[in-house]
Amino acid sequence: MLNKNSIIENIKTLFYALIIAIIIRSLLIQPFYIPSSSMEPNLLVGDRIFVTKYSYGYSKHSFPFSPPLFQGRLISKEPKRGDVVVFKTPADNRTDYIKRLIGLPGDEIQFIDSNLYLNNAEIIKSKISNDDQIFCGNSNIKVLTFEETLINGKKYKAVYLDKNTLENSDKFIVPQDHYFFLGDNRDCSKDSRFLSSVGYVHKDNLVGKAQFIFFSSDKSVGSIFAFWKWKQSLRFNRFFKKIS
Repeated sequence: MLNKNSIIENIKTLFYALIIAIIIRSLLIQPFYIPSSSMEPNLLVGDRIFVTKYSYGYSKHSFPFSPPLFQGRLISKEPKRGDVVVFKTPADNRTDYIKRLIGLPGDEIQFIDSNLYLNNAEIIKSKISNDDQIFCGNSNIKVLTFEETLINGKKYKAVYLDKNTLENSDKFIVPQDHYFFLGDNRDCSKDSRFLSSVGYVHKDNLVGKAQFIFFSSDKSVGSIFAFWKWKQSLRFNRFFKKIS
């Protein structure tokens, strides 16, 4: 039978464990779930990833519920082009988005004839496949898969619709202290091209850098609680996969 002192000690232990968990989540690493197909083929719906909070320093958005503890960023570090970043969308400063960083402050970004231009130079892309199938929402779509190479040498896969892809856009000029993000699933991503809902992202809205996938499951096959379907639903080849 538990006495009063034992109950108090158990409460203290739970309290200390909660504090340690908050510190780890706020300052070191935080798990996130991928709910949409906007970053396919590199991140799939059902991927669970770890994001390092220290990669770009800390802002109020590093902490649960974004408390106004201080202004700006502490121990600020500049992100690099091509990083896959979690940020709070400027529309509400609450919703977490994950996209690829394309434009730094002062950069000019534009799509011309379906090609991505950065500072008036075309981003090199090499076709990998012209017959891939990926998701856009609940629909399966045919896409062209390319390997794009940014001006800093960063390489990654990006996909474009086989037909009716975005051919041309306005020129986007990234303001000071802001960044421009794109989803790798170029025709199925709400990102910085949509100025009213996402647009340019202020540096204080950065949450952290996506590092690797630690778990992945296909919920269309079965729930993770349906252990008898694990062989089909769990994507074992994606466990502990580094995000590039």
